[in-house]
Amino acid sequence: MSAPTNATALLARLQASGLALQAQDGLAPAQLVAVAAPDWGRMAQEASALGWRWVSVWAQELDADTGIDAAAGAAGAVGEVGEVVAEAGPVLQVNACFEHGGAYLVARTHVPRAHPLLASHTPLYPGADRPERHVHDLLGVVFTDHPDRRRWTRHQAWAKSEHPLRRDYPVAGQPAELTPPDCRYNFLQAQGSGVYEIPVGPVHAGIIEPGHFRFQAVGETVLRLEQHLAYTHKGIEKIAEGRDAAGLARLAGRVSGDSTVAHAWAACMAMERAAGLEVPVRALWLRALLCERERVANHVGDMGAMLNDIGFAFGAMQFSRLREAWQRVSNEVFGHRFIMDVVVPGGVAMDLQPLWLPILRDEAQAMRLQVLKLMAIINNLTSVEDRVRGTGILKAEDAKALGCVGYVGRASGQNFDVRRDAPYAPYDGLSVQVPLHRYGDVNARARVRLEEMAASFDLIEALLDDLPGGPVLTPWQSPPEGAEGLGLVEGWRGEILTYVRFGADGRVARFFPRDPSWTTWPALELLVHDNIVPDFPICNKSVNGSYSGADL
Repeated sequence: MSAPTNATALLARLQASGLALQAQDGLAPAQLVAVAAPDWGRMAQEASALGWRWVSVWAQELDADTGIDAAAGAAGAVGEVGEVVAEAGPVLQVNACFEHGGAYLVARTHVPRAHPLLASHTPLYPGADRPERHVHDLLGVVFTDHPDRRRWTRHQAWAKSEHPLRRDYPVAGQPAELTPPDCRYNFLQAQGSGVYEIPVGPVHAGIIEPGHFRFQAVGETVLRLEQHLAYTHKGIEKIAEGRDAAGLARLAGRVSGDSTVAHAWAACMAMERAAGLEVPVRALWLRALLCERERVANHVGDMGAMLNDIGFAFGAMQFSRLREAWQRVSNEVFGHRFIMDVVVPGGVAMDLQPLWLPILRDEAQAMRLQVLKLMAIINNLTSVEDRVRGTGILKAEDAKALGCVGYVGRASGQNFDVRRDAPYAPYDGLSVQVPLHRYGDVNARARVRLEEMAASFDLIEALLDDLPGGPVLTPWQSPPEGAEGLGLVEGWRGEILTYVRFGADGRVARFFPRDPSWTTWPALELLVHDNIVPDFPICNKSVNGSYSGADL
């Protein structure tokens, strides 16, 4: 079934069920649908019944007249949405994105800021749990039947009655002299004979970001893992407001530093769609080249880290060496080890000089051979096999329920890749091989990474061989006030969704980047069940969620 047919089928079912909604334009490639607030829960029920994946939720504060205009279709059908908004003053616009077969649909509704009540999607889509809590913490939307009312984002840094993404809240906040500790978070208590708790973090060894892991175990066997994340809260969404396009691209590249290319590309894609800007073909090919190099660097690094977590020093050092060599070339060619600030609105900040073409091609071929040689050694070691096979199994039904994407989803049978299933230039003209495994253990996630690297080497060679000529940057043109855009990019962790809306003078009014780590972190809680405590590090690294990407 094609993507447009998928969206048409869902819309037909929604309309037949009696929901008050109206299809609207303006958020390509997704189909935008205005939904009456009382039908928000039923909207998710119908989408779930048709097998649509829940992608993300985000919200923003608008003036009352803006809300009425945006919800005109739903208000006309129900005869109440516009009236409620008009009486309440400012409104909160809430958006939820769904995907099926490469088709995207964004449902949109409005609730009065004074009484922002909506049905929760979490009972139908477990992956909506933390994102909805994030929206509640930052904007005050109350999801009435949400199963978990605990605070999620930045814990005790502001009062429960304060919501930092509302327009009257200052960027710097209203910090107390000392933020109180979040010592009353209601973890599930350990019960039963022989059951004990192991608290880990939030401060860890090394340079990783803070995150608390509360284990319940009997002996060495993990019965339950509960996470408490979002300790830092950088304020990405708030400090994006008022930036120009170039400033937003730089900020997007720092949502998660190891995904700087993918996040910057998704943000620029959203802004360019809002502005109706056509990006030069050569620039799009260079963006893809950068994104595939980012994918290889991270997969190679994580392979070494996984081997380190099982004590196989030789493999850890060899993969670390390969990543270092790869990143040094990136620094020499593109000016930064992580390729930051090369993707900019309208294209890329620098062209690729002809002298680098054979060097990058030879490097990809050499890296492919070295990875194959290393894996030939590692695959024959029973000590490695014993630690990765059957360890950390994420069941296919759990991966589907959480909406897992990227290597975590594909190792558990979730066959989706934006480059192939909702293709964007230049991938719409390239052959993208997407590996798929079904056992869902650490070994499967490692196999997906290795096969993704092989596919990336093929793509890198194709991009270098057929790199078109021409300019690499189109001058930026400010979009009109209220223009909005959606960016969808397959980063190395999986699907990245970015929403941008512009205000006056070409300045950003709303920026929301959804990292795939929102789904992989809760997956870690499930896949570690019934494993031994010493296997948690490799389970964790095989998933490798971004603390930063899921703590905006």
